[in-house]
Amino acid sequence: MVNKQVLQSFIAKYYLNGLNNQVKWRIKNNSITIYAGDTGNVCKVVLKDFNFENADLGIFDTHKLNKLININYGDLIFETDKVKELHTKLKISDQSYNLSYTLADTLILPKATYYEDPDNFEVELELSKENLIDLVKAKNALAESNKMLIKTSQNEDGDPICEFVFGDQEGFSDKITYRMVGEISETGLEVPFNSEMFKDILHVNKDSDITTLKLNSQGMIKLNFENDQILSEYYLLRVE
Repeated sequence: MVNKQVLQSFIAKYYLNGLNNQVKWRIKNNSITIYAGDTGNVCKVVLKDFNFENADLGIFDTHKLNKLININYGDLIFETDKVKELHTKLKISDQSYNLSYTLADTLILPKATYYEDPDNFEVELELSKENLIDLVKAKNALAESNKMLIKTSQNEDGDPICEFVFGDQEGFSDKITYRMVGEISETGLEVPFNSEMFKDILHVNKDSDITTLKLNSQGMIKLNFENDQILSEYYLLRVE
């Protein structure tokens, strides 16, 4: 049994506004783990306390599944139909509705790429809920641009800072700069990223209680989010 809102929050964290529609739910030891994404943007999302047998469920259309779940209320009960060892239907019920979603053969689903940590991260930041909101607001204020530059520099007192610069880098373009302090071992870095993807990740994880961002100088962001029910991790690579 799992609460509807928790399940939809879990789905949103890997679905990323349609980016990862076809995935495999890996259910083991009463948790679901999703690996999703492709070159440049990958994620791992874990839903804890999901009381179900160990299984791999093929979700061919997350959008359709989410629309079905949307009509449910409160706590949801899950069952599956099986043909031998193959799970063919996912059954979801609450006090009023009984839903049936056709599962895919996991062998036809795309295989997710995943990354390993680099040897070193030059920047490590702890992001509060307010930081998440502020960064999303900064991107939304320049919605027409998908460009973001993460820079390391020094403030007026000579202390290292990390700057998120939203907007095109040409001299006459509109820009928004958001400053943060943290563990910064190298100044003078300038690494470009897709601000739309960055915003989508922050937005679906706005319920995070513990958030960390790490930046590697070669062009990789690692983001980790955690609350009582869900763990999520993302690797985002630089753009040219």
